[in-house]
Amino acid sequence: MILQDKTIIVTGASGGMGKAAVALLLEEGANVVGCDLNTDVLDEFKDSPGFMEYKGNLLEEDTVRDIFKATYERFGSIDGLANMLGIAQSATSIDDVSLDEYRKIMDVNMTSIFLTCREAAFYMKKQQQGKIVNVGSVSTTRPRPGLQSYVASKGAVEAFSKALALELAPNQINVNVLHPGPSDTNMLGQFSAEGVNVDESKKEIFEKSVPLGRLLKPEDIAQSVKFLLSDQTNMVTGSVFHVDGGRSI
Repeated sequence: MILQDKTIIVTGASGGMGKAAVALLLEEGANVVGCDLNTDVLDEFKDSPGFMEYKGNLLEEDTVRDIFKATYERFGSIDGLANMLGIAQSATSIDDVSLDEYRKIMDVNMTSIFLTCREAAFYMKKQQQGKIVNVGSVSTTRPRPGLQSYVASKGAVEAFSKALALELAPNQINVNVLHPGPSDTNMLGQFSAEGVNVDESKKEIFEKSVPLGRLLKPEDIAQSVKFLLSDQTNMVTGSVFHVDGGRSI
C-alpha cells in the first residue's frame, strides 16, 4: 500500500477514469475525497472508512474552499490532488463553435484546475509537501481537426502545470501532467461529430490510432495517477507523462 494514510482529493470522481482512480487509491490505503457534480456512482465506496464524497460545482470558489476545508478537518492533511474533471468537444468546425461553448470547455477543463490547485497550494505549503496531478490529453501533442477548443484547454493545463511546478518547488510540492490517449470511456464517444456512429468511431478512428493496438482502460490511467502521487516520484515535477499506447509518437 504505497499510499497508506495519504489523503488525496480526486475531481471528476464520477467519470470512468475518476472512479477507477478512487477505487485504486482506496486499495492502496489512501483516504480519498471524491468530488463531482453528481456523486451517485460513488455510493459503492461509502462503507470505506477512508472515503468521503463531496457533491458540488468545482467552478465555484466557495465550493472548492469548502471541499479542502472539510477534507483537512476530517483527515488532518491534504497530501495529493488528482484533477480528473473534464469535458469533451464534439468534432466541430470553428465556424460553428459558439463563444459560450468555448468558454464552457475552458472553464471546466482549465478554470477548475486553477481553483483546486490554488487551494491545494495553500494547504500543502503549510505541510511543505504534496503532489498534484493534472490530467490533460494526448491531443495537445497530436491534435485532431474540429477539437480546437478542447485542445486549447488541455494545452493550457500543460502550460499552467509546468509554471506551477516551478513556483511550488521550493515548498517541496510536485506538480505533473498526465496526458491520456484514447480511453474506453463514455467521454471518448463525445468527441465524434454529430450523427456519426459512436461505436464505429471508437473502433475505426480512435483505436486504430494507438500503436499498441487497443484503447486505454480507465485502470491504465488510474495506475499512472497512483504512481505520480506516490513517494516513488519525489524528484519528478513539471513533467508531462504520456499514457497513450504510443499515440503521441
